[in-house]
Amino acid sequence: MSEPGKSLLSSPTSSGGQPVGSDTYKGWLYKWTNYLKGYQRRWFVLSNGLLSYYRTQAEMAHTCRGTISLTTAHIEVGDACHLVLTSGGRSYHLKATSDGESQRWVSALQQAKANASHMMHQSDDSGDEAPVPQPDRALTQGALKTLASKLDDLSTCNELIGKHGAALQRSLSELEDLRTATDGTDKLKTVNERATLFRITSNAMINACRDFLDVAETHSRRWQRALQYEREQRHHLEETIEQLAKQHNSLERAWREAPSTHPDGGERTQEGDASDENEDTEFFDAMEDSPAFITVTASDHTQHRRSGSDQSIMGGGLPNSEWSHNENDSGSNNVQLRRVRRSRIPNKPNYSLNLWSIMKNCIGKELSKIPMPVNFNEPLSMLQRLTEDLEYSDLLDRASRCESSLEQMCLVAAFSVSSYSTTIHRTAKPFNPLLGETYELDRLDDFGYRSICEQVSHHPPAAAHHVTSQRGWTLWQEITIDSKFRGKYISVMPLGCIHLQFHSSGNHYVWGKVTSTVHNIIVGKLWIDQSGDIEIVNHRTKDTCHLKFVPYSYFSRDLSRKVTGVVADSEGTAHHIMSGTWDDKMESAKIVESSRGCGGSEGKQKTLYQTLQPKVLWKKYTLPENSENMHFFSSLALTLNEPEEGVAPTDSRLRPDQRLMEAGLWDEANAHKQRLEERQRLERRKREAQATQVLEEGQDIEGFQPLWFERRTDDSTGESTYVYRGGYWEAKDKQDWSQCPEIF
Repeated sequence: MSEPGKSLLSSPTSSGGQPVGSDTYKGWLYKWTNYLKGYQRRWFVLSNGLLSYYRTQAEMAHTCRGTISLTTAHIEVGDACHLVLTSGGRSYHLKATSDGESQRWVSALQQAKANASHMMHQSDDSGDEAPVPQPDRALTQGALKTLASKLDDLSTCNELIGKHGAALQRSLSELEDLRTATDGTDKLKTVNERATLFRITSNAMINACRDFLDVAETHSRRWQRALQYEREQRHHLEETIEQLAKQHNSLERAWREAPSTHPDGGERTQEGDASDENEDTEFFDAMEDSPAFITVTASDHTQHRRSGSDQSIMGGGLPNSEWSHNENDSGSNNVQLRRVRRSRIPNKPNYSLNLWSIMKNCIGKELSKIPMPVNFNEPLSMLQRLTEDLEYSDLLDRASRCESSLEQMCLVAAFSVSSYSTTIHRTAKPFNPLLGETYELDRLDDFGYRSICEQVSHHPPAAAHHVTSQRGWTLWQEITIDSKFRGKYISVMPLGCIHLQFHSSGNHYVWGKVTSTVHNIIVGKLWIDQSGDIEIVNHRTKDTCHLKFVPYSYFSRDLSRKVTGVVADSEGTAHHIMSGTWDDKMESAKIVESSRGCGGSEGKQKTLYQTLQPKVLWKKYTLPENSENMHFFSSLALTLNEPEEGVAPTDSRLRPDQRLMEAGLWDEANAHKQRLEERQRLERRKREAQATQVLEEGQDIEGFQPLWFERRTDDSTGESTYVYRGGYWEAKDKQDWSQCPEIF
């Protein structure tokens, strides 16, 4: 393929250019794209010092492919109708259809560049200059120093005027009291001298005021124009980003309606002209960190995979009030009742909303403090999402029966990873719980556990969680959510520890959570990634497991969403290798031999482990049918907001905005959400006023106290955390909710 500026792949039939004298110049030009496609025909529009281009004239209404500022652009005229525009370190190779058309474009571009430069650098009699995109810092500092100096002069003159004015007043008073002509002559001379000093000082004051006013007006106009320029640039940027978002959504819809595949069955994007406008494509840097170990399988035993049949107990499509029963094999009349829980919720409405229009003013803010409509939520609260970690509680049931603490550690590690499997498609935001909101999940009949959550703090948002299982374990945690919106992505950092204790052995495990990141906030399809390290410690035996969630990298050859880990004893000796992905499965392999190898980066040696055939510890359940229209909820998630009788009046199931959103009534849900948030703000102001009054009275301040949890110091870790104080299930049995606040 020829280089840009040397040949043309095709010729236009007409240019469609407008006269140079008009305010806007339009026409067809050929733009060099890449070495595969060469020059491509584009519709160019020159207006207000900006040269924009589109694929077709119809695209002018919605999609701009690029804009070139002529203010700082260099225009180079080549041979054979070629011209090159260089701006911001990039070169644009263009070609016209004829020498005459090329000359007309060159004249229009040069005139537009001259006009833009003149508007940028013109100044009036007072020295008012047009702003540049980045104002000169030295000029600004110089102006501030000049203003400070003039202000000092004004202050000095003010002091002198006061001094001389007082002296003049005294002299006039003395002159009135004179009785002889001789004394009057001397005093009159003194008065004249002081009047002269007063006049001189006043003139100096007037001049200093005039100078200060001139400098202030000069730079005020310059700064006002600079501010106006920045506002226009920001508005232009917002419009461009919104156009890009619309373009991307249109491309996605077109791709879904007419997808094409390779012969091997893999999906591919449609070929077209879209690939020639990829100058701004962003790629993620490859991660240099690699696992510090290599595993080699010692045998070829068949892997045993655990099926997802356990989820069948969640199935069924009967109404909430119906129950199923099974007779035993002996044919006796003993009937075992078991509630059939719901297996579907109303389909999610297809409401379109511009996320960027809401998030553009929230960069750097904490996510929980950004007011957002329910359109970006899923019909679950953060308390219910926390409870959803119990999706694979059977792993803990199996772990409670393990005699080996190291094998038990492997199952606990698999459980810690499994809690992220439900997030792969869940990019929506859960509802922020109100202060004092609770959520219970009583699954003693089928899963053998009871769970209770309570929102113990609002800013920062924190929730306490306690689970007791009849199958030999207890889990508790306090999680504080720290989240930030960074412009292109949202990071959610859960802070706090998860505690797990097995009743028979007394093994006490503690671990944390990794960072969740939602990408493509501005343009593109939202996707979520998990990254970071988890350190699981058994505080009784001192066994450890270090898990690494490998962040996604465009250039990495590793498996996406990869998780690796090593289980070691108290001496640091490795016994098991953990491997898998956080969205599919986790395996463990017993180490039979280890040795130091080579090939590590930066001179570090990798450890070579020889292992037995890996065994599957956890496999993700298949999502229910039609889950893509039900917020990608799992079988357990579909039941979390199912109405339940006898729950506390603060339970998340009773929250009206969440209930209305689940039913598809999003407008009504938004109205209730605003009402609840305003009520919570009023309650917070009332508590702050009471705290201020208590301080004024010299008494101790007692902040919000959770109803079912209290702060204690953990004996194993020494950390202060909220733990269950008891009483909830007893209150439910008695249906005594008199202590509960009215929050909904």
